[in-house]
Amino acid sequence: MNKLSTLAALACMTVGPLLATSASAQFAKPEDAVKYRQSALALIGSHFGRMAPVVKGQAPYDAAQIKANVDVLKTLSALPWAGFGPGTEGGDARPEIWSDAAGFKQKQQAFQDNIVKLSAAADAGDLDKLRAAFGDVGASCKACHDSYRKKK
Repeated sequence: MNKLSTLAALACMTVGPLLATSASAQFAKPEDAVKYRQSALALIGSHFGRMAPVVKGQAPYDAAQIKANVDVLKTLSALPWAGFGPGTEGGDARPEIWSDAAGFKQKQQAFQDNIVKLSAAADAGDLDKLRAAFGDVGASCKACHDSYRKKK
């Protein structure tokens, strides 16, 4: 019983502080958060862009390849948001991300909802549904960029 109590105490001491930290606390420096979110968003762009020739009819439709990219996107779509915590201003992010946190969260949620729809279309194997869902994801990316990303 004593060993079990010791293991439970060690687990609480190890996991407890991790659960209590905020999203921005996981980065040693604000620049690390900026690099993290930029890297995650670049990967999202890469995997999304790989499907564009298929959606545009410029490449043959390979359902397995599309599904593989969408599965990666489902994972990636949850990642960048941890890099937008308090005190992580910078990069291409406009100050409105922090002054309009509710609007930013709404656009983030729309993007993630559209990724779910894209996943359903990929699972269905229907190219027309995939095209529509792909367009919705692209529109949600654009809406967020228009409002919260510095113009280049």
